[in-house]
Amino acid sequence: MPDTGTDLIKRYLEDAIAAEKSFETQLNGFANDGDDNEAKAVFSKHAGETRSQSERLTARLEALGGSTSTIKSFLAHVFGLSPKTAQLGHEEQERTTQNLIMAFAIENAECAMYEALATTALAAGDEITARLATEIQGEEKKTADEIWQLISPSARYAFAHLTELPLQRSV
Repeated sequence: MPDTGTDLIKRYLEDAIAAEKSFETQLNGFANDGDDNEAKAVFSKHAGETRSQSERLTARLEALGGSTSTIKSFLAHVFGLSPKTAQLGHEEQERTTQNLIMAFAIENAECAMYEALATTALAAGDEITARLATEIQGEEKKTADEIWQLISPSARYAFAHLTELPLQRSV
């Protein structure tokens, strides 16, 4: 028997909740890592937003008759492994830059995840879930933009602390 539209939406919501919970843990770790206070503040702020997103998604899943009791997701697994892998072979002074790169990648992956959820919800006639997905997607895009602005300064900082070379040009 094929899935109903609601079954598919619930599965996408479960994936999003699992991914958000995994990323909240990572963001809290990023907020306590390194010595860049601006980056740490962005990570901390977005960890709170991520918690709110997870709660809103959970409320929607429950309104559709779903439950978060056994949620496990491939997306959450992928998001959970990424930060540690990215830091292999890098010095401590580069950690903030690596965290920013991973956070930027994950934010954009989440944008894609919410695009799929919104599209699926609209196809199933569920405007409430589509609106929620689009709203959260906008939050993710905004955070990705904030993170993007921090990558270059962080890389310059790491360069200055790991080499005795002058910066060749401002990026």
